Amino acid sequence: MAKDIPQPETADADGAAVDAPATDANADVAEMSYEAARDELVDIVARLEGGQVGLEDSMGLWQRGEALAAHCAQWLDEAEAKLKD
Repeated sequence: MAKDIPQPETADADGAAVDAPATDANADVAEMSYEAARDELVDIVARLEGGQVGLEDSMGLWQRGEALAAHCAQWLDEAEAKLKD
């Protein structure tokens, strides 16, 4: 059963409470160096393969890993493009 986690609220123009927009938990990935992203990705893969992480945590790690892998692929694509020029 999923936990009900209260979300922070903000007020709209009329002062009525509205849910705050969700923040991107992986926003920091875009600022990472290739090496830092790769190292964190290797750590995440090891944790997932170890099988000791719960389902909710595994889902978060998987999403983080996807973001890291895409970032690494972008770095490599850009490096390859520079070599071809």
